[in-house]
Amino acid sequence: MLRKVQSFGKAVQAVTTADPDTRVRRIYELADPDRQFRHRATRYINIGYWEDGTADPDRAGEDLALKLADIAGFGPDDTVLDVGFGYGEQDFAWLRGNLIHRVHGLEVTPRHVEGARAQAEAEGFQERAEFRVGSATELPYENGRFDRVVALDSALHFHPRSTFFKEALRVLKPGGTLAAIDTIPLSGDTPRSTFRTNRLSLYRYSVPDANWYDRRTYARQLIEAGFTDPDVTSVRDRTWEGWYRYWAGLVSDPEALKELHPEAAREFVKEWSERERIRQEIDLLDSVAVVAHKP
Repeated sequence: MLRKVQSFGKAVQAVTTADPDTRVRRIYELADPDRQFRHRATRYINIGYWEDGTADPDRAGEDLALKLADIAGFGPDDTVLDVGFGYGEQDFAWLRGNLIHRVHGLEVTPRHVEGARAQAEAEGFQERAEFRVGSATELPYENGRFDRVVALDSALHFHPRSTFFKEALRVLKPGGTLAAIDTIPLSGDTPRSTFRTNRLSLYRYSVPDANWYDRRTYARQLIEAGFTDPDVTSVRDRTWEGWYRYWAGLVSDPEALKELHPEAAREFVKEWSERERIRQEIDLLDSVAVVAHKP
């Protein structure tokens, strides 16, 4: 009981924090990685790219990372800045595959930074990977340093996203590329207060009002920041749809539920008792692949 009260108190503190970076950090720190990833081979926390036949979130998570690498046009000599990198799983996939030469990761959540640094040391990537705590809207790097700046399912949290665009333009080399996989509403007229399920309340509490707009506005903001040829393409049929099918199916599979941490399984079953409401909320969300270029 005490643990539940403490967890509830931390949740309330997280969503009521005024500073946007602190609020996002506290929300992500609510998750216990030992419980969250007990049944997983990776620590991807993106929604995944669900091809026909994709069977699990580990494969889907890596496929979304590879999708981002593809649209960003990664090259083996590139130095990449990954903003909001989570646990850094995508960075190691890119390094292992020699898709890039070097990655710098920036995150507001110290736990994520510590985990990525430990993995870099374990895999021998210390010379090619650097991870640090920092804000997406105040990038601690000099002008014209990077070939690519990317954000994998994270830019929705940046306060505001438009400032991140300007900062990304600044730190990119001439001719460099900004690329992202991002979540936005299908219609900017949808109130964020619509998202009331526990599973999707993230979009109610940790997305700034200034970031709540559709694809057309997204492209316009990139142009206003100074980028050229922005392309904002919906990929929701390969992200949200597959995500929902997998997790809605898992909650109905007793054998699969046994693979989860017992406490995580109980929370998961309770959370997905709102399955129909979750479905309704997903139908209001878009997922986009974004690419734009610095002149």
